[in-house]
Amino acid sequence: MTADGAPRPATRRANWQGFRSLSRAMFLGFVRDRAALFFTILFPVLFLLLFGSIYKSSSTPKVTVVEIGKVSVLDQARAASNGQLNKVLDITRRASLATALNDVRQGNVDAAVQQQGGRLIVHYSVANPTTAGVVTSVFSGIVQEANQAASPRPPAFQLSTQQVEDKSLKPIQYLTPGLLGWAIASSGAFAAAITLVGWRKNKLLRRLRLAPVSTTSIVTARIAVSVAVAVVETFVFIAIATTPYFGLKLTAYWWMAIPVVICGTLAFLSIGLLVGALAKSQEAATALVNLIILPMAFLGGAFIPLAFAPQWIVHVSYVMPLRYLVIGMQNVMARGDGPASALPAMGLLLAFAAVLTLIAVRVFRWDEI
Repeated sequence: MTADGAPRPATRRANWQGFRSLSRAMFLGFVRDRAALFFTILFPVLFLLLFGSIYKSSSTPKVTVVEIGKVSVLDQARAASNGQLNKVLDITRRASLATALNDVRQGNVDAAVQQQGGRLIVHYSVANPTTAGVVTSVFSGIVQEANQAASPRPPAFQLSTQQVEDKSLKPIQYLTPGLLGWAIASSGAFAAAITLVGWRKNKLLRRLRLAPVSTTSIVTARIAVSVAVAVVETFVFIAIATTPYFGLKLTAYWWMAIPVVICGTLAFLSIGLLVGALAKSQEAATALVNLIILPMAFLGGAFIPLAFAPQWIVHVSYVMPLRYLVIGMQNVMARGDGPASALPAMGLLLAFAAVLTLIAVRVFRWDEI
């Protein structure tokens, strides 16, 4: 140190070299830590790509509408808009009111519209309040324009909106199956993956292999525990959602959600089994499960509806088991459909579980490589 108290040049060089060496070591450590690299950079980028694709258009989303019979107000509005209204509404025509309402209830179309004299009736689904709001806003503008065109006479047309479901149904009817589906998917996949990797690293798998316990018993025990947890989780969700604060109203066939939950648990256990067979550490298994389940929760409609998503995202969702788990529960818990409505979803979930389990068995290993 010099007389005036300043550090000597050699000391400054040593501090700089130490700072540079530590910085380099920390940076290399971060780059080599795949889990940290994934969750810090790659994972946020994946969500940027996902949400950027969903919300890339700032214009009014196009909605599908069924015109029941002849709706002169709508026809006149389309003719007067010079094609602008067709950019917002995708309109088809049907003669059967019951068929059109069922399409709205099942989510095949966004709304159905009919005209009774000067009354324009718009039928919507409570399953998607956002879409219902867009539809109501568009048709409110159509009625307002028609009344202005008839000025100075009194308003000739009125807008009436009706939800296709029972009036007692609320959005919680659809929110509960979505969040429950995500919870079941996460718990099933994480339980199988983390347990399998942990047992392999602790050499417990080797001991179990040498013990007088069959592989079937080990697998059956894991499945039984996961199914029991999923069923308990289902009843907890229902108990909370049916409180007066949330107001969930169970339909007559809500109990059919239990076998759907069991099939969904098996499907996501197979995902966890495959991840556990491939991952070399619990950190890697956690990263892989998150990479699979979280994007699937958005693409499968567990968190947000896909009504406004690009078509390629909607098409991708058809290969994701979470979509069918959520739809199967919604059919019997919210839409009030019969038990048969859940069978296609259950079949697809079981088929998915069978295929992934066979793959996982082929790549399974008892010991670390």
